[in-house]
Amino acid sequence: MQDPFYHKEKRRKTQRMLDADAWLDSAIYEFFHSLGRGYRHVEDFFANFRVRGLRRFFVEILSDGATFLAIGAVLMLSLALPAFDAVQSGQFNKPEDISVTFLDRYGNQIGQRGIRSDDSYPLSKLPDYFVKAAIATEDRRFYDHFGVDVFGTLRALVNNAQGDNGTQGGSSITQQLAKNLFLSPERTVERKIKEAFLAVWLEWHYSKDEILKLYFDRAYMGAGNFGVAAAAEYYFGKKVTDINLAEAAMLAGLFKAPTNFSPTVDLAAARGRANQVLSNLVDAGFMTEGQVAAARRNPATPIDHTDEVNSPNYFLDWAFDQTKQLIADSKSTSNSFVVRTTIDPVLQSYAEDAVTSVMRDQGAAYNATQAALVAAEPDGEVRAMVGGVDYGKSQFNRAVAALRQPGSSFKLFVYATAFETTDMTPKSPIADHNICIGDWCPTNYEGERFGALTLTTAFEHSVNTSAVALSIKTGRQPIADLAHRMGITSDFPVTRSLALGVAEVSVIDMTSAYSVVASGGYKTPAYGILKITTTRGDTLFEKDVNAPRERILTEKTVGYMDTLMRAVVTGGTGTRAAIDGVPAVGKTGTTSDYRDAWFCGFTGNYVAAVWYGNDDYHQSNRLTGGLLPAMTWQKFMAYAHTNIEVKPIQYLDFKPRPFVVAQNEDGTPLTSEPQRPPTLKPEAASKLLDIADQLDAALHATGADDNVATLAVTAAPAGNS
Repeated sequence: MQDPFYHKEKRRKTQRMLDADAWLDSAIYEFFHSLGRGYRHVEDFFANFRVRGLRRFFVEILSDGATFLAIGAVLMLSLALPAFDAVQSGQFNKPEDISVTFLDRYGNQIGQRGIRSDDSYPLSKLPDYFVKAAIATEDRRFYDHFGVDVFGTLRALVNNAQGDNGTQGGSSITQQLAKNLFLSPERTVERKIKEAFLAVWLEWHYSKDEILKLYFDRAYMGAGNFGVAAAAEYYFGKKVTDINLAEAAMLAGLFKAPTNFSPTVDLAAARGRANQVLSNLVDAGFMTEGQVAAARRNPATPIDHTDEVNSPNYFLDWAFDQTKQLIADSKSTSNSFVVRTTIDPVLQSYAEDAVTSVMRDQGAAYNATQAALVAAEPDGEVRAMVGGVDYGKSQFNRAVAALRQPGSSFKLFVYATAFETTDMTPKSPIADHNICIGDWCPTNYEGERFGALTLTTAFEHSVNTSAVALSIKTGRQPIADLAHRMGITSDFPVTRSLALGVAEVSVIDMTSAYSVVASGGYKTPAYGILKITTTRGDTLFEKDVNAPRERILTEKTVGYMDTLMRAVVTGGTGTRAAIDGVPAVGKTGTTSDYRDAWFCGFTGNYVAAVWYGNDDYHQSNRLTGGLLPAMTWQKFMAYAHTNIEVKPIQYLDFKPRPFVVAQNEDGTPLTSEPQRPPTLKPEAASKLLDIADQLDAALHATGADDNVATLAVTAAPAGNS
């Protein structure tokens, strides 16, 4: 018999469980009952809440506005999240920390690249009128906003909508600093959102004066100068603490557009901008009209940098990119370097003149606004580079960075592949007949039909159907592979229209590819750097010009391609490229929609590729490769072969004109005849350069002026002409 106490305890536990269950049931019931009563109260309230007429319109607008504001805030936050990854590292964008002096092939200085910076001046030491000029022009509410000037942004939007190109932009100084420190320069909505969030972060972590000091030290001021101290030294030859009001106004006008308003590029524009900065000082209440009157009457005058303005800037930009990579590979601890390049200043001037004169005379008639040219020797040494018609207006290098369709100039690879992989010759027959790949049926230019013809005639007249037929015979992948082996570095899809040049290539790559044929079939990538040394004379890099090269094409194929390309110039699409007394060969190229026009070719002395078109890809006025590109190529080559020995093309039966310098009756050279520098064999040039380097080292050891060593190498050409 169980203990009575046990039964009593069991009944108590059972009762507690029943009580807990009853309480839980009651609580749940009361909760949902109260929720229902509350919902009915809300329903009753809104049943009696009626807004009609104009008030209802505003209520709807506010309601929708709040909804879209919430959605926009979430979207902006999601776009800004990547920006905060940058600040978590605690690292800013690294500015350029090297300075490079470039020499031409003869040892003459042609320009500089890299950073010229100085951040040693505290904000308190900068002239007060310069600080005020910068704030008045860039961000008048700098000390009042939280990093983003909402009113300034709205004002800029209104001005832009009205077509007002005023001097005040929408970005605050803090936003501009955020871009310089953390972001890349591309103009996208996403970047602007990141910029705004990072500006707020900067305001949270730095004082206003610290932000202003960073801005003055990190802003790009044109001509390779970062920071106002370096800019003052470069433009005016004085310390930033010593600049006057007129000079301060000119510097303050550079922040937003250092290229457009650089006094070494356009002094009139720089002075006009400086005058507007002075007006901003008055409008902001920082100075009176009387205080700025003297600066208006006596505008700033920069020191002379004419030689640097006329330097081959597109080439120097390209060479600087290559130099940075080579320096990084060398693990050098120095930050100042001297680079001897392959550029020929005489040929560079010829190239620039050929492009600008042809564009000036006929560019508008064909609705073409841009052009590019690269000229090299058959061994790959770049002698001239034109990346656009005006470096001051656009620094984008179309000779290197732009990828455009080559049109029929790509047929070099189609025919070379056919000669390499089949037993065809220039005299082999090929029919011009209707040919289709799937639903794609190519046609010839303006629907021409040629009937039965040879490979030479097909190439000479750029017959599309014949090129496509060859691509079917050889396969398209071998054509693409050969193009890459010959020098095309860009990737492109292997499509059925590849034989007609739908790939995207650069001008410098096409120069390298045609150099393979010009060099006798060897791989010949274009290069622009011969030697890199530190300012102390230590050699970091030296191009081995005698290094063995890879054979890409057989001698048979080279001879066949010479024959085909010569026919283009003598009786085909490129007759405007013919040069009296000079063996010239090449190939025209035109895209089907007239967006790109090319001429690529070579003589025994030089290889050059020329492109014409428009940056925004709009169509030209039926411009073909046989027009302006061929004319520019011919004009440059005619200049380039003046007063030099014209070399033959190995596999062409063509006797170049004899090397005769035009003379006066007394036997002296005509002064009007362009005089080219003397040329040397590579071995002789190398020996002279070695002697110059030894002299340079000896002069450094004795403490002599470095300039003497530079002058000592001016007579030593650094390559074969």
